[in-house]
Amino acid sequence: MAGHTVPIDFRVDPAKIANPVERKTLLQDFLPLVEPFTGPLEEISSYELPGGCHMVLYSSDNMTLSVKLYSNGLVTAAVEYYTNAVNTHKIVNDDGRKLERELRKELGCTLAKVLPAIKRAPIINPYFTTSDDRLIEYDVDEKLFEEQTDYQKVEIYHTKSYGNMLVLDDLQNLAESDLPYTEGLMDKGKEKYTGKEVLILGGGDGALLWELLKDKPKFVTMIDIDDTVMKQCRRHLKSVCGDCLDKYDGDNYKVIVGDAIAHMREYLKEGRKFDYVFGDLTDVPISTEPKGELWDFMRTIINLGTKVTRPGTGKYMTHALGIQCSEALKMFEKQLNQLEVPVTYTRTSHYIPSFKEKWCFYQVAVQEA
Repeated sequence: MAGHTVPIDFRVDPAKIANPVERKTLLQDFLPLVEPFTGPLEEISSYELPGGCHMVLYSSDNMTLSVKLYSNGLVTAAVEYYTNAVNTHKIVNDDGRKLERELRKELGCTLAKVLPAIKRAPIINPYFTTSDDRLIEYDVDEKLFEEQTDYQKVEIYHTKSYGNMLVLDDLQNLAESDLPYTEGLMDKGKEKYTGKEVLILGGGDGALLWELLKDKPKFVTMIDIDDTVMKQCRRHLKSVCGDCLDKYDGDNYKVIVGDAIAHMREYLKEGRKFDYVFGDLTDVPISTEPKGELWDFMRTIINLGTKVTRPGTGKYMTHALGIQCSEALKMFEKQLNQLEVPVTYTRTSHYIPSFKEKWCFYQVAVQEA
């Protein structure tokens, strides 16, 4: 059960909107193109809005059509209706392409675009976004788990294309299809983990731990604050975490449920160092300047993480954002250049299937003081 909104947008000569007679003719010519899908439409109301914009609302037996006409020639229309068949569209792709051709022919449009129906408040949300706020609709068919823990909102969805997908605070975290994410974070094929001591900050889905263990490290310590994430990934994302979350103490690994910051401060007091430290926590924030709670948290994590990395040979490995978020990435690199310990860094990128974008990863080499 959901509402469907079908956007129908096009551009005409602005004179057709400015002139009342031509505007009325434009609407009269537009309605017959839409009525094969809506049924006969009756005008309910019309308004003149500030800025020379006009709005008209039409209704049929079970649908509405709203039309906004802007003074610059842009016309945005929306067919809306309620349906029990959430994934069945009344205007399918072929209908949309045909309607676009008719709009260009009959109305003399310079541009016409009909989008698939946007699903409004379905029982299972199919919409998430890329790191630069582009809308993605997933082929979800089931929500397997949902809980608001003390730390975050945890959800796991099943998708037909990507398998089960972990979502934290409404952001895609990892799907069963996303081995490229884990391998990108590891810089797989370039870094050697055999015989190394490794610290994972976060990583509650278990995927990084599972892949690292295949390389036979000396020991891996993983610290994640939210046990719910690990328990549910053990149940629903077994294909990415294997059996490493079945028990929290293994032959060459230990999973700690706790605060990574507090543990790193203890490691500093003890003088404990790691060959690799993975920051698999929050994404780089999107903002106009590197200020605020998320930036402060990230700076704390990276400063502590690089301090517990073995200088001269050790690396701090982390993820960032999609490659299109260039300004945020520049701000992040500026933070790396201002760390309390000297570092150099490289950046790589990999396409992550469920994110539908190329994601950036950083390899931060900690230098001798």
